Amino acid sequence: MSSQSNIQPPTAIQIGSNGVYFIGIGGIGMSALARYFNALKIPVSGYDRTATVLTQQLESEGIAIHYEENISLIPKKIDVVVYTPAIPKDHAELVYYQQNGYTVVKRSDVLQWISANSFNICIAGTHGKTTTTSMTAHILRHSGYGCNAFLGGIAANYNTNFWSSSNNVVVVEADEYDRSFLKLTPDVAIITAMDADHLDIYGTAEAVETAFLQFSDKIKKGGCLIAKHGMARQAEFTADTVTTYSLSNTDAHVHATNIVVENGSYRFNVVGRGWTIDNVMLHMGGLHNIENAVAAIAVAKFLNIEEDKIVAALDAFKGVKRRFEYHLKTDTHVLIDDYAHHPTAVIETLRTARQIFGSRRIALAFEPHQVSRLQALLPEFAQSLALADHVLIAPVFAAREANSAIQHALIQNLAQRVSSAGIPTEVCGTLDH
Repeated sequence: MSSQSNIQPPTAIQIGSNGVYFIGIGGIGMSALARYFNALKIPVSGYDRTATVLTQQLESEGIAIHYEENISLIPKKIDVVVYTPAIPKDHAELVYYQQNGYTVVKRSDVLQWISANSFNICIAGTHGKTTTTSMTAHILRHSGYGCNAFLGGIAANYNTNFWSSSNNVVVVEADEYDRSFLKLTPDVAIITAMDADHLDIYGTAEAVETAFLQFSDKIKKGGCLIAKHGMARQAEFTADTVTTYSLSNTDAHVHATNIVVENGSYRFNVVGRGWTIDNVMLHMGGLHNIENAVAAIAVAKFLNIEEDKIVAALDAFKGVKRRFEYHLKTDTHVLIDDYAHHPTAVIETLRTARQIFGSRRIALAFEPHQVSRLQALLPEFAQSLALADHVLIAPVFAAREANSAIQHALIQNLAQRVSSAGIPTEVCGTLDH
């Protein structure tokens, strides 16, 4: 698969020799875009608060990055400035560019430009979308169909969140935060879940669902929506073709059957309307990942990819980093890293661990992601954490939010709720950052 992208640069802007500057370049979505422009031989540079493995990889790929918020370090001749919502509005570099006549856009605007003239496969959902996006893009790449992939995680097969292809097809993780996914125009879309999330933006669970319905309205004529069976307001989805999928519900258009665990992997069949794919192997833990694979297979079938190539691709799929990723696995100790930051995702992660490791004790170290999410879903988080045998709760990772004075009370409230369920619970680390 080519390392150079053959899709055209965005047509909505003029990008010349001055290049693109990213404020928050170390974010998973931002870094994918940085790699895209770098592959086009367009000069790329950026800022982030701290150096990480990912930013170091970007630097090794020829991208200049600095880690100090300082306008003396930023390029003054630049064609486009891209920023992430994680950057505070008063960030000195962002303010400088905004006040001095530069073209300053959000990451979602760039994705809109990139995908304006391509065949787009857009995967949305409040959880499950990163793995499903990675599976879908991997099937297209491994089978030889080809795609340009913008992922929300690092695909273990390729150790990257972006790759390119001569085929003008874009597979992109469609982010619901800030309604960003409404800027995309899918030919094929997946919706994995519409649970209440980002209530700091949407306000209510109903508003979240409405946004996903609006996303389904964006599907092009002749396109296809692949939606998890049984979601609220399922009957309101609009697309020329609507296909539902499920782990095992036979009322769905596509579902798995004959699921068997073999040496820590799954073997199963996938049944659609008028077709069956036998002996699919998936080397990832969790029944929810079989369901994600069913959705990715539904996309591949819609694209008429040969069934033997679909099976071979999934057999070769190594997963996504920080999605039930093993860091230690011995007869006595196992250490797993998972990005689960919504109560439903936490439940799936713990259930997967129970399924694989049986009666072994689970000690869970949990870092809440954003104060607003923890505040809105505090009872649900308490219920999900109570599935572990011992819980350690770390300070909130604020991400794009400012540090909040209420986080201490929220953490203590969460710890009390989990402890009240009979689960030994500790609060660790400082709550003052």
